[in-house]
Amino acid sequence: MFPAIKRFFSLLLVFVVFFLLVTALRTWRNGGDFSSLIPSFLRKQQSGRPETFTPSDKPALNLSDVEILSRLNDEYARLTRAVVPSVVSIDTTGYRTEQLMDFTGRSRIQSSREQGQGSGVIVSKEGHVITNHHVIAGQQKIRITLHGGKTYDAALIGEDPLLDIAVIKIDSNETFTPLKLGDSSQVEVGQIVFAVGNPFGLGETVTQGIISAKERSLSDNQRDLFQTDAAINPGNSGGPLVNITGEIIGINAAIFSVDRNNPSFQGVGFSIPANDVAGALDQIIKRGRPIRGFLGVQMQDLDPAVRSRLGYPHTDGSAVIGITRDSPAEAAGLKRDDVVVSYDGKAIKTTSQLISLVQGTKIGRKVLVGTWRNGELITLEGMITEATSPPVYTEVPAGGKAKENMDILRGVGVHVRDLNGDESIRGFRGVVVTGILPEGQAQGILQSGDLIIALNSSKISGANEFYLHLATSAAVQATSLHLIRNGQALRLSLPAPVK
Repeated sequence: MFPAIKRFFSLLLVFVVFFLLVTALRTWRNGGDFSSLIPSFLRKQQSGRPETFTPSDKPALNLSDVEILSRLNDEYARLTRAVVPSVVSIDTTGYRTEQLMDFTGRSRIQSSREQGQGSGVIVSKEGHVITNHHVIAGQQKIRITLHGGKTYDAALIGEDPLLDIAVIKIDSNETFTPLKLGDSSQVEVGQIVFAVGNPFGLGETVTQGIISAKERSLSDNQRDLFQTDAAINPGNSGGPLVNITGEIIGINAAIFSVDRNNPSFQGVGFSIPANDVAGALDQIIKRGRPIRGFLGVQMQDLDPAVRSRLGYPHTDGSAVIGITRDSPAEAAGLKRDDVVVSYDGKAIKTTSQLISLVQGTKIGRKVLVGTWRNGELITLEGMITEATSPPVYTEVPAGGKAKENMDILRGVGVHVRDLNGDESIRGFRGVVVTGILPEGQAQGILQSGDLIIALNSSKISGANEFYLHLATSAAVQATSLHLIRNGQALRLSLPAPVK
């Protein structure tokens, strides 16, 4: 037995020596240090030795070398100190209600409890705060946090859902520091601006940029917005966009992002011009609600398919696709498939222009509406009333066009809904697909979760508008859909009906 053990240890020794030689050879070839082969517990521990370290005690440049930048730096800081105390963070608790609609036109209301965050700006010494409507919509409790951390309850004074503006008031008898609403008509592209708010609930945050563009539109309701590259993120909604004198020139409302699930700032943010905000604020303070002109028509831009169906030879104007019961439009004699070519003496180029003119018309005023109907130009007169409730469009008698439209929509087989509050915050427009019928034409083409933003190049702002456009198009031709799916922009087509 002893010779066997002796042979075992001899082989083990040979193996260890061979292993050390190979390891040493590899270390030498790689330029390594042979001391690394010695186990750490066998090495002699060396005491630390102080290193020579001489840091610079002077900046790269003197302030006199960058005098202009130094003054600009001080002015940015001075502006921030002046503006930030008037900007508030808003925390809300309550129920958000959204309307879900299927392809038959039936709707149901769904409510969900949630907490939200946003921003606002103080505009009066009494503590009136302007924010976005979508920040406080459906919320039962509103809590305000001021600069410095002091918190207050707040109450809703009035709101303008179309403009996306709300006015709330801090529940306190203290005197607050307001910011002035500036004249947004004087804003120029390239002007330096600062966005202040509460992004992601982080608290007071200031970003700087320029006005990138003016008169941008997210939908027929949100038009003529300022576009800025000052960073705006979720939570900035309702905060001010200020100029270099600290005047409010806009209220931050939305960002553009192709990813609905993970929105992030991509250099494109939108703000509601201060002049529009000032008008809404004045009406809310005086009457508790906004006042807008109302004609009672649902309109559609004139894409090639609509012009072909109507036999309309021009590109300017707006096509009538619905009339509200007992409305000024019905009283004036407007009909479905009319084309409005002028309003109150102004030529109409787009639907959004017409809506803007109607909403800005003084209540009780009579206006002339130039209309193209079956190849003839006629002039109709209507008296503008105040818009007080959602429109109810006149139905075609059962068995007529309405029944035909329902059959068309069932054949396509797509269910959509309006955007909810969170999606609107992120600057989206259009409708979201919620389901596809197994035997419908949309099966295999559309998917649940698709965001449809345009139909035949016409922008879509809601489910009702989508169904009306779809029924009109799918009856006679292939229908082109512009949509976003998983962050990717796509253009798909539904087939033309089989003759």
